[in-house]
Amino acid sequence: MQIHRRNIIAGGSILLATGAFFGFGIFRNNQAAAKPAFPYQKSDAAWRRDLSRAQYDVLRQEETERAFSSPLNNEKRKGTYVCAGCSQQIYRSNDKYDSGTGWPSFIRPISGKVATKTDYSIGLPRTEVHCARCGGHLGHVFDDGPKPTGKRYCMNGAAMKFIAA
Repeated sequence: MQIHRRNIIAGGSILLATGAFFGFGIFRNNQAAAKPAFPYQKSDAAWRRDLSRAQYDVLRQEETERAFSSPLNNEKRKGTYVCAGCSQQIYRSNDKYDSGTGWPSFIRPISGKVATKTDYSIGLPRTEVHCARCGGHLGHVFDDGPKPTGKRYCMNGAAMKFIAA
């Protein structure tokens, strides 16, 4: 069997593209990815001390709570949702709606209060939502929400606290 240079190049290109897309295998950077600096920072020990286990797992480890497990999913009062990590206001109650997904959902955040990044943790790209102040993981945003924004900010209740008006 004869090996041609073009076959090696084509095979290498496919392998490179697969590794880059999925972010694993021989192409994964073994060093921790550089995280952006957020204005509000604490040591990992301080986060562990100040947050409940569920809050820490969601905010600092980017975990997802079980659907329908958060009392905030059924919260109907007027008020503001704040980051459980740093108390920054992130969502208003008048922007909340029942998406039927089992997580508190909003049509929009308070302007400038969240940051996003692309998340490949399930192998496909999703838009991950973080608190712009402390970098805590809040949830994900999807393009299947109601008008006027068409967005569904699907948040983990453990990542937030509710302050009644």
